[in-house]
Amino acid sequence: MMKILVAGCGNMGASHARAYHKMPEFEIVGLVSRGESSRTKLSEELGGYPTFSSYDEALKETAPDAVSINTYPDTHAEYVKKALAANAHVFCEKPLANTVEECEEIKAMVKQSGKKIVIGYILRVHPAWTKFIEIAKTLGKPLVMRMNLNQQSSGETWDTHKSLMDTMSPIVDCGVHYVDIMSLMTEATPVSVSAIGARLSDELVDGMYNYGNLQVRFDDGSVGWYEAGWGPMMSETAYFIKDVIGPKGSVSIVDSGSDKGDGTSDDIDAHTATSALLVHHSERKPDGSFAKKDEMVDTSADPGHQGLCDLEQAYFLKAIQEDLDLTQHLDDAINSLRIVLAADESFKTGKTVML
Repeated sequence: MMKILVAGCGNMGASHARAYHKMPEFEIVGLVSRGESSRTKLSEELGGYPTFSSYDEALKETAPDAVSINTYPDTHAEYVKKALAANAHVFCEKPLANTVEECEEIKAMVKQSGKKIVIGYILRVHPAWTKFIEIAKTLGKPLVMRMNLNQQSSGETWDTHKSLMDTMSPIVDCGVHYVDIMSLMTEATPVSVSAIGARLSDELVDGMYNYGNLQVRFDDGSVGWYEAGWGPMMSETAYFIKDVIGPKGSVSIVDSGSDKGDGTSDDIDAHTATSALLVHHSERKPDGSFAKKDEMVDTSADPGHQGLCDLEQAYFLKAIQEDLDLTQHLDDAINSLRIVLAADESFKTGKTVML
């Protein structure tokens, strides 16, 4: 049985803790969070695991075999380094760090330690998104990739978003998921990034913006945009667009999952849930009409948010038990962070950034 320490007891930390709780291969030896109520509530839900307010204290006292890091992004790099130094495998929610330089330091530590590190790119374990990528690769080149995830937030969710924006913008925090998907679809090298954005609230730290749109260009001619906005002013209209177009047609994720959550843009289940993929073929008959009808690929049976977290932790376990080579996994995570940080730089300077 593998002893695991869970740092961070918010939405993602709680979901991952529930996954470990159900897996006989893991033994949760501690729950860490700054807020007492979140760790106490989660501990009570799962039957009474030890709780800690200090990550350093928990790491020293529990001597875990693995650490699950689900805290605010500005702590990720520090916590990962300390876990690796304590000879533990690491699961870390995205992004891995706030800078590419910190990621490279972690990469060197991983190589030296021989430990496994899995970054929480939840869409990589999602059956519908896997199919989405697979179909996109059949559409020819170049690809045009249009994606967004805007969130109309209030109350506790807006408080969480503001805390996240103490250190990074929405297009950085969420964008790593979607530029990662774009890279998987194109299997090409990104060459430039541009971005625009706007500060729509005076409740943010100086210099921060809560709406952004990035545009990335690849060396195969493919282009993609990603849009993200957080806050009580955001529109619920067209908040979820996942659309890929190529010479041979298009594929789109339709219905972001209102049957699996409350259907609003700040519903965490709706961020990953899908009902179907719409596939369109551009092939035409001699008379100019379409040769094939559009297809609907049913994905409604795919797992919800908790099921996807379960799949992520099953992969983490497999990586450790089967000694999987995660070099490409880590390189891809660093690459996606490099792209969104370049987008952040583009917003601030008003210039296109060459990669």
